[in-house]
Amino acid sequence: MAIRQLGDAIPRIDPTAYVHPAAQLIGDVTLRARSSVWPGAVLRADFGPIDVGEGSTVEDNSIVHPRSRQPTRIGSDCVIGHGVHLEDVLIEDAVLIGSGSIVLSGTCVRTGAAVAAGALVLEGTEVPPGHRAQGVPARLVPSDHDPERVRAGARTYCALAERYAAELHACGGDQRQD
Repeated sequence: MAIRQLGDAIPRIDPTAYVHPAAQLIGDVTLRARSSVWPGAVLRADFGPIDVGEGSTVEDNSIVHPRSRQPTRIGSDCVIGHGVHLEDVLIEDAVLIGSGSIVLSGTCVRTGAAVAAGALVLEGTEVPPGHRAQGVPARLVPSDHDPERVRAGARTYCALAERYAAELHACGGDQRQD
């Protein structure tokens, strides 16, 4: 894994957090208890800080990159799906950010709200509880989205992270039998 200090900014990782060896954390990044960062994810805090809350997961190939001094905060028990792009956002607790979505600067996704897969959430949008941002550009629609399902998904990733921490090992060379 690439955990890199940038100037005086050093990533702070709770001992119970999991960072996959193919992930990158750069600069002023904080990972709280039981959070996880998966293969190919890049959390690059060179302009502003990044804070990932307890039990939250940032899945494969996601990019979290504040583009100003404004922090990017991900609350507790959130699922940030595969290939997501976040910059200068506030994600409250029990939020699902669907795979492949882009959430731009100044956006606030409130507790229990969601962003649909593939959505483009424009700058300054607020997604209130009980709503989902969907489409390109995203529009807000009422949703029966259940925050408890997101919390359950986040717990699944907490358990998976424990398994990876205990069982993931590098293999030497190509293991195929031709």
